[in-house]
Amino acid sequence: MSRFLERLAGGPPIVADGGMGAVIASAVPRLRCPEEANLRAPESVVDVHLGYIRAGAELIETNTFGANRAKLAEHFLEDELEAINAAGARLAREAREVSGRDVFIAGSIGPDSEHGYAQQAEILEGRGVDLFMVETFFDLDDLERAIAAVRGVSSLPVVALMSFDAEAETIAGVSARAAGERLRALGVAAFGANHGAGPAAALRALGEMGEGVLAVLPNVGLASMSGQRIVFPHATPEYFGEFAAQARALGAGIIGGCCGTTPAQIAAIRAAVDENLAPAGPLLVRERSRATKAAPSTERTELQRLFDDGIFVVSVQLDPPLGANPEALIETARAVRDTNKAQFVDVNDNPRARARMSGIMASVAIERFTGVETIPHLTPRDMTLTGLESILLGAHAEGVRNVLAVTGDPPEAGDYPGKHTVYDVDAIGLIELISKLNRGEDWHGRAIDAPTSFFPGVAVNPTADDLGLEAERFQRKVAAGARFAMTQILFDLDPLEAFRDRIGGWPIPILVGVWPIRTVETLIRVHNETPGMVVPEHVQQRYTRAGANAREVGGELGHELIERARVVADGVYVMAPFRVPMNVVDFLPELQPDAHEPVDTEAVPAESTRRRTTELGTP
Repeated sequence: MSRFLERLAGGPPIVADGGMGAVIASAVPRLRCPEEANLRAPESVVDVHLGYIRAGAELIETNTFGANRAKLAEHFLEDELEAINAAGARLAREAREVSGRDVFIAGSIGPDSEHGYAQQAEILEGRGVDLFMVETFFDLDDLERAIAAVRGVSSLPVVALMSFDAEAETIAGVSARAAGERLRALGVAAFGANHGAGPAAALRALGEMGEGVLAVLPNVGLASMSGQRIVFPHATPEYFGEFAAQARALGAGIIGGCCGTTPAQIAAIRAAVDENLAPAGPLLVRERSRATKAAPSTERTELQRLFDDGIFVVSVQLDPPLGANPEALIETARAVRDTNKAQFVDVNDNPRARARMSGIMASVAIERFTGVETIPHLTPRDMTLTGLESILLGAHAEGVRNVLAVTGDPPEAGDYPGKHTVYDVDAIGLIELISKLNRGEDWHGRAIDAPTSFFPGVAVNPTADDLGLEAERFQRKVAAGARFAMTQILFDLDPLEAFRDRIGGWPIPILVGVWPIRTVETLIRVHNETPGMVVPEHVQQRYTRAGANAREVGGELGHELIERARVVADGVYVMAPFRVPMNVVDFLPELQPDAHEPVDTEAVPAESTRRRTTELGTP
């Protein structure tokens, strides 16, 4: 049995160090990542180790948490992988020798998207670590994969740690109870919680993990930003002394800290262990209230109903305003409704990457004040996953159900060309997110209060340059949960039919994009300058031959496309000429007798809304 395992079995609890990475990042300027300090500022790494040892830590971790190829490559340091890991172990040993104390050295290994755990473990063991700390995992399968990889190249003890929130769940939805059961069966030296939402969250997770040798090394608390700096709460040493007493009472054999914990907190843990400090009171864990899970809504949107009933769909595409005044947009939607020439309006989301009113928020206003059902576009270009979830849940609460997931135009085309995109997910990922919300869970699989009932759609371009890629992405969108699709603007439906044949038929309803362009100049510019749009040669010639009558040709071609779409598709959406929405009304034919005429709900706005419209004018 190793000396470390003997100590775990015989007690008292081992006091571990604190947040190496956060301290190093603050102490050494312009580091690309904390692990780079092993090569650029080795004396600072040794000083941090010594600070924790002098505070009473008997276990220190190497500064190698993110020293895997995938993470180092993000900072162009992948060629230094072996050197950084080797230096991390050497510097920890040097600190132990300088201190003259009997200190355990743990090789720190964090999550690795490329699963290079074995390579990192071999380097660290070869440089003299006593054990491995496989830590800050949120996915249980990945943690088990890491443990197996480390054990495949080393017989050293392994401590396995996951990161939990205040509800004792990881961001992947893994409960502390489930983690405890699975890690206990793996026979690791110790398992528990690190990083996470702070000491209280870690204690709650520890309390649910059950029997076994436990380890707990939480953040000092929740981080926040101060300018460009990450800052942490000022947790008092007394608070961490009480945390250590509570952790020991729960069976913790290793007690330390993570991000934001300094030698002051470690010294408080040391004192609590040495004094065998008893908890000041019982650990109070608030039981999560168990609400009755709501069943998914079975009510169809009007768009879905028309698709199901085989009724041809017509939508008019609108751009939201460039400012904060929605009145013109709402009046346009109301006028389109009253013509009986379209059942819906679809609303762009910052087209051409130009900052406008949110398409989702504009759709909320349209539905609230006109009763017209909308199809808002939503791009993940400008929002994180958290932002996407938030706006979707808010839209659902306001009654918006149809959503078209689109990739969005690049920022170089818009108002702020120097800015970067967000793209936590692409359009496929956005459909996956909506599907998860419809199942009653968030992106990470954690339950939300009630399932949503979105009817999600996607874009498809039958004239794309790479039709193989377009077909593959379209099929992935359908597999992710897309329920309908809207094409790029088309000027000939032959490519649509060819694309349909290529994928073996339409798996979901299709709306064809129609734009009755009125001038030759606009047509030629669109063909040559607009990404994704293709105007066939025969259409260009038709406009050219028409000369001054190009306006009439645009209308004729539009009508021809709509009539043919009745045969090969499920409906159309029409872009207004010159982006003036009401210009399209004269062009559109009357809806067929079997088409459902939009009904003015004459819904009465909420009291706060009535006051606003009385004072400022009806939107």
